[in-house]
Amino acid sequence: MEPVTVVLIGLALIVCAYMAWNIGANDVANAMGTSVGSRALTLKQAVVIAAVFEFCGAFFAGDAVTDTVRKGILDVDWDASYVDAKFSQDIAFGFIAAMMAAATWLTIATRMGLPVSTTHSIIGGILGVGLILEVKYETALINWEKVQQVVMSWVASPLMGGLIGFFSFIIIKKLILENDDPVKRSLWLAPILAFPTFFVLGLALQFKALKGFIARAERLEWIEDKYDWLPVKEDGVFNPWADNAWIPINSIFLAAAIGAIASLALYLVLRRVDIEEEVRGFRGVERIFVWLQIITAAYVAFAHGANDRSNAIGPMAAVWQVLSSDTGELAQKADIPLWLILLGSAGIAIGVMTWGWRVMETIGKKITDITPTRGFAAEFGAATTILIFSMPFLAVPVSTTHTLVGAVVGVGLAGGAKAVDFRVFGKIAASWVASVPVAAFGAIVLFVASGGDVLNMIVLLPISFIAVGYAIWRSKGEVHIEDALSDASGDRLSVTPYDMFHKHAEAVEVTVNHMLDAVNASCEGKDPSEAIKATIEAELKADNLKAELRKMVSEDQRFGIQVSLNDFLYMVTRQDRIADYAQNVAEQLDFRPLYDDKEAKDNLKAMAQAVAATVGKYEDTVMALRDFTISGETKAARDLLAQHIKDVNLMEHEADIVEAKAATYVFTNGDDAPLAAMHMYRVLQRLDDVANACEKAANAFLPILNR
Repeated sequence: MEPVTVVLIGLALIVCAYMAWNIGANDVANAMGTSVGSRALTLKQAVVIAAVFEFCGAFFAGDAVTDTVRKGILDVDWDASYVDAKFSQDIAFGFIAAMMAAATWLTIATRMGLPVSTTHSIIGGILGVGLILEVKYETALINWEKVQQVVMSWVASPLMGGLIGFFSFIIIKKLILENDDPVKRSLWLAPILAFPTFFVLGLALQFKALKGFIARAERLEWIEDKYDWLPVKEDGVFNPWADNAWIPINSIFLAAAIGAIASLALYLVLRRVDIEEEVRGFRGVERIFVWLQIITAAYVAFAHGANDRSNAIGPMAAVWQVLSSDTGELAQKADIPLWLILLGSAGIAIGVMTWGWRVMETIGKKITDITPTRGFAAEFGAATTILIFSMPFLAVPVSTTHTLVGAVVGVGLAGGAKAVDFRVFGKIAASWVASVPVAAFGAIVLFVASGGDVLNMIVLLPISFIAVGYAIWRSKGEVHIEDALSDASGDRLSVTPYDMFHKHAEAVEVTVNHMLDAVNASCEGKDPSEAIKATIEAELKADNLKAELRKMVSEDQRFGIQVSLNDFLYMVTRQDRIADYAQNVAEQLDFRPLYDDKEAKDNLKAMAQAVAATVGKYEDTVMALRDFTISGETKAARDLLAQHIKDVNLMEHEADIVEAKAATYVFTNGDDAPLAAMHMYRVLQRLDDVANACEKAANAFLPILNR
């Protein structure tokens, strides 16, 4: 082998590793984006799980043999006269250009946080090369029917994924979330729902993730015929008992066994676990679906690694076959060396662990906010859609990315059109359409510039890497991977903004209780200074919590789909005013003596007690709001929250009646001490402000109920 050829192979391997890195960095969001968005996993936990399952799928479950002409885009007549050493070298150079162009496009998309299809990107690169080779060899190479299928899949797979995700969540919503006792309902219904879920995953595991392993088992004579477990490629029938079944009976039995075992395991777990105990920021229904979502996400990661590693090492296997062989000619099939499998697997895992969080954030948070129930519905919709389209009777090359994004949108639409940010989805859809032509253009430029010369390609590849490296370096100030992965312990995950909001409400209630002590002390002729001081200190603590809460929500807006950031900050402001007015009441007591009349003071104490009771009921309302957000937004929780809001309004009205009676008495009997009477009336007004602030703060929750 000539030295220049060795150098070119080395550079091609670097391109292959770079492509694998980009696959991990961009496509990992398919598996873990919804789990991070729903807070089922921290970002670091998701990255670690994805890296492990992606590597295992890529290394252990992928096939050891690949078609040299990837994805059926090029239709090569292997008996034609043009298939010689020169054509083979052009194919090898073209595949290097295609990998480099696709990888560069993936880097750009990942940098922008756009989830695109790595499969369609490499298809675009190969398509570009095919156009040049058609002109050069004056023959038809491109399979335009396959290209048409790819274009159709841009609409078909997101649409079906969205429909299945939508109806999956609607079923969960109608059967569980809107039940009068959702926890009791979920305890027996969740194991039943687990069966179809794991049945689909069991089929998908065999037909997608383990098809390479099953094919290898046949070659090693561990099994007699791989089609006893896999769908036949053509002329199949829907009779599962037939030798040419689309879905063989063996695979059905195995998938059913997986579903039954999973259902039984979930049933036994739910019998022994208190799902009402808050764990990781969830309780009740949502806590059940946290487990289901993590399992489905791990499957998607494993299946993705098994299937999409070929996007990187498949073209490289063809390049290796041509450049390392004595004949220099391409064959229809190419063995994939173990070291190349390891390179692709490691590249995907490293891509997951370094830049994968960017796209994960887009799918998990920016399209629509995800809860575990919604995340599970989206994952199930995507897995089912991919399984359907992968069957030979359809055989449409769909993208996991497109399908999952469609499923996320579908689940979001189940909560209303306003729950989906269509601006973000529009950008994502535009990036899908751009993938094929951009990668094709890049491959054409690089291939034409090389002129089919080894030295030219050796010069061009480092220049391309320098350009990409410079672009990444220019953006390094905006890449905070250490910060993104700093939540390793998961402690932040268990403290949601609504937890902190309730903690602030408790601090507000403490402030009001100290105010009540100050009013009682003043009315009883005691020194209120200690209670006044305690009120001021408690209000300061509430202010500090408010600042901490505002900082938290600006960085971690985990609201489900209930409320916007601005609306939540408005809720915080309304709640904080309760403490502000309570402090003002206490400070008023220090200005001058109260009107010295026993009945007037008793009325003032009654007013302060009514106000404190209203604040106590308001704090209960915030607790109900917190429970509503972490337990699945169930109908029962919604009804309880609505009742609490109504109770706050009623209690504020009762406080108004007490205030009117107290004010009437002061004005009627306070002529002999007008300044003291006016001062008492001012205190009554400030107390009324506290009650009014409670009413307004509670009513700020109504958009959550009426969205």
